[in-house]
This record gives sequence, structure tokens and C-alpha cells, in this order.
Amino acid sequence: MKSITYGEVSFDEACKRIKEHISKDLKSEYVISVGTDSQSVEGFTKVVSVIAVIRKTKGGIFFYDIKKIRKIRNLRQKIFMETECSLDLATKVMEFINNNDMKVSLEVHVDIGNQGETKELIKEIVGWVMGMGFECRMKPESYASTGIADKISKGKSKVC
Repeated sequence: MKSITYGEVSFDEACKRIKEHISKDLKSEYVISVGTDSQSVEGFTKVVSVIAVIRKTKGGIFFYDIKKIRKIRNLRQKIFMETECSLDLATKVMEFINNNDMKVSLEVHVDIGNQGETKELIKEIVGWVMGMGFECRMKPESYASTGIADKISKGKSKVC
């Protein structure tokens, strides 16, 4: 994983940094959000998964991972792959939260919404995420996928 604040870190190190960040202000309310976005370019698909830690009303930190996979041309396959990546990462983050008795909420952010082609996937994707035991956020509330991961996947961020 990578971080603007901490540079290149392992998943375990990212979790350690998240715990440290939260322990600095235990009176505040925190939300950990996991989201993924992808962009098909030059014969492959660039997949960016994000863990964002937001201290409500006071900003936050985020970690991201970039991988390249075989090019995905089908929107449905792309959304399902992104959701699967987010759920895999969220499951690992939830395990860390539970093992460390942290009092934070965890959300999975998906790149779908009531507008556009993805509205046809809402029932399936939201049902899948909630069936896995996570709170699901979609556009316009899904900032981890539609904001942070989107900017990185499209190369519109200094962190690429």
C-alpha cells in the first residue's frame, strides 16, 4: 500500500498507522471507508483500492494500492470486480478492527448510483455488500471509490 503521509507501507503497517491515527483523539468519531475504482488504459485495467480514515469534521488519512489486471471491457464485470476488491480489503480491515477492539464504523463505498448505467446494478451490489455484513455507500456518498480512488485511477492525482 501507499500513503501520501507514510510512503510505501505493508497492509499491516497501514493498519498500525490507522490505529495510531485514531488513538490520538479517542473522543472524536471516526469512519473507515474502503472503496475501489478502475480505469482501462493501454491494454490493461488499472485498479485502485483505498482505505480512508476520516475523523468527522477534522479531516483524515488514506492508503491506496494499485494493481494492473487484464483489460475489462464490460461495465457489469468491472463493477463486480471493483466490489470484490473492496470486500476483500474491507474483510481484512474489519479483522484488524475486531482484533484491536477499535470503536470505529466501517463502510464499503461502491462506484454505482441512481444515475447512469450502474443504476441497474444497485440491488445486486448493495445486497452483496450488506450480505457480507458491511454498511454500503453509493454515489454521491461513496467518496473512497468515486473520489479518492477515481482520481488516482485516472492519473489526476499527485499520488499516482
